[in-house]
Amino acid sequence: MRELNEKIRHIEMPPKMRRLPIDERGFPVPKFVPWLPGPDGVLKPEFRGFDPDHMKTCVRLKRCWLCGDPLGVHMTFVIGPMCAVNRNSAEPPCHHGCAEYSARACPFLSQPRAKRNDKDMPIEASDPAGIMIKRNPGVTLLWTTKSYRVMKTRQGPLFQIGEPEEVRFFCQGRTATRDEIMLSIESGLPILQDMAKQDGPDAEAELRQMIDRAMRLVPA
Repeated sequence: MRELNEKIRHIEMPPKMRRLPIDERGFPVPKFVPWLPGPDGVLKPEFRGFDPDHMKTCVRLKRCWLCGDPLGVHMTFVIGPMCAVNRNSAEPPCHHGCAEYSARACPFLSQPRAKRNDKDMPIEASDPAGIMIKRNPGVTLLWTTKSYRVMKTRQGPLFQIGEPEEVRFFCQGRTATRDEIMLSIESGLPILQDMAKQDGPDAEAELRQMIDRAMRLVPA
């Protein structure tokens, strides 16, 4: 078994994730990551996509998106602040411990300047359902709830998140400040506002209500 990358070695890994393989860089490979053949024919993890079979298992059996084990009563969604507005997620929930480890150790989630790289994206690396905002939000929100609803779309399942039992904001692998949270929200809102504007005044009014509701979750 490979050693963990020195950048994340100090972060305690939850027991449920210790069975996951470690990639050549020293990062755990979550259960949802597909393994695809590289130019040399060797299977390698493709972190930019997801395994549709694991998605089906999570939907049908309520398994953790990250470790693959059964979920309990409380489930945690790893989302960006914009998802707190529309309360939709393209990914199923996780154990809280797995979710927190992801927020602290995942290079994309813990590094606000990290960018999504779509160069040479394999066809097999499926995109999730919903309208994907291809930016790094800078802040990761852990939304813990007891419920969610699965909506079927042409692209696959979309998860409507239930009322929060707890919300925690992370930035750079630590608790996010209010200024960091607000910067992430304010930089992402124009994207949702442009979408609502195209759909007309009723959609704009509904979005304003959704924004007000989400803002009540931001710590003072």
